Amino acid sequence: MRCKFCFATFQDVKYSILPKGHLTKEQSIEVVRQLAEIGFEKITFAGGEPTLCPWLYELIATAKEAGMTTMIVTNGSKISDSFLEVNKNTLDWIAVSIDSLNADTNIATGRAIAGHAPLTLDYYNSLVDRIKESGYGLKINTVVNSRNYNEDMSTFIGNAKPKRWKVLQALPIQGQNDQHIQDFTITKEQFDIFLRVHKELEKITNIVPETNEQITCSYAMVDPAGRFFDNETGKHNYSKPILETTSRMAIRQVNYNFSKFIDRGGIYNWRKEK
Repeated sequence: MRCKFCFATFQDVKYSILPKGHLTKEQSIEVVRQLAEIGFEKITFAGGEPTLCPWLYELIATAKEAGMTTMIVTNGSKISDSFLEVNKNTLDWIAVSIDSLNADTNIATGRAIAGHAPLTLDYYNSLVDRIKESGYGLKINTVVNSRNYNEDMSTFIGNAKPKRWKVLQALPIQGQNDQHIQDFTITKEQFDIFLRVHKELEKITNIVPETNEQITCSYAMVDPAGRFFDNETGKHNYSKPILETTSRMAIRQVNYNFSKFIDRGGIYNWRKEK
């Protein structure tokens, strides 16, 4: 899948600093260890699509051994029964990116395999059931954009009952989604339409809305080259590589606003229930 509004394509990383597009397995593991050393309590492996990483299991296991709560954000297409079984002792949360249950919408936004084969409602229903039955915390992420802001996902979310439903406003980032983002941006008023349609779901799940303003600078993020980065100016600003300068020094080189992190509900009970 190639979501047209994705604000983390990292083509700039591939073309400017890291031709392979990612660190080696050993380097990636060391970055995770360094994040734990400076006090990170939770880590989320996102993408792109993290399940495409051949050593994702080792990264998750390293984070868990270091005492962190672990999560992945995935489109769900590669979450097999084998994946759920192999990672059940080290992975705490699975966040599934589901922007629409309408096939035409998903094809238009790029949320489709090979650009033309979106996942079906039956697949999503089965997937969330398997995730919960395997003991994972279920989270659903939805990016609200011009194609889905007036859609109603109430029945699906009501049946899935995720512990958290994060609802994000499509975010323009220069150098990441310039090519298509203007077709998908929405106003704050349009974003609020989506929230109003689903307000009743607050009775069964924790809805976490995030506008463009709330998203900006409220995430501590690390790119595929092992650098912290922020989005303060509408594009990515990168620190020096963690493995060259240590994570404690690198995070000081970007604008991470911890107060905004708190204000948008970034602190919650994320520990896995025993």
